[in-house]
Amino acid sequence: MSVDVKIVNVVASVTTFMDIPLDKLAATLPNTEYNPEQFPALVLRLKPLKVTALVFSTGKLVCTGAKSEKILKEGVKEILAEFKKIGLSTNKKPEIKIQNMVASGNLHMNFNLNTLAFKLDNAEYEPERFPGLVYKVPNSHTSFLIFGTGKIVVTGARSVEEVETSVKELTIKLKKIVKSK
Repeated sequence: MSVDVKIVNVVASVTTFMDIPLDKLAATLPNTEYNPEQFPALVLRLKPLKVTALVFSTGKLVCTGAKSEKILKEGVKEILAEFKKIGLSTNKKPEIKIQNMVASGNLHMNFNLNTLAFKLDNAEYEPERFPGLVYKVPNSHTSFLIFGTGKIVVTGARSVEEVETSVKELTIKLKKIVKSK
């Protein structure tokens, strides 16, 4: 069973160690949206990197949209450069904590999801609500959406290694189930 899996989104929380005047940021930068009556954070979009950050006045950020940890770090650097444009800086290095990695892939085989739902512990399959099987990996943050076509979505991992390990373990389980038919 060959597996193609790629990271499609990295979500991280960032502590910048500075207070951020959101009104000033919104008035100065063109790539922002800020409506404090609707939501307490400013939305900052970095178009070339496709990274979006929710910026809170406390200096906390939630970044999403990066396709790798490297792009995420580049995005945080760029955000700090944007802050410098309005005179905000700190001599502390930002703390970046990955909260979730989402990957999609293909196991290159078809599955009968009804059968899989009975043979795979921690699996839920309700085809009238959602066309994929949800599988929660025991003792892990990771969950899978498994589709009959062999396509998968991995979510909840906090590192590329965790994605790879989870996918490897899933393929081993699925091979055993397919062989036992």
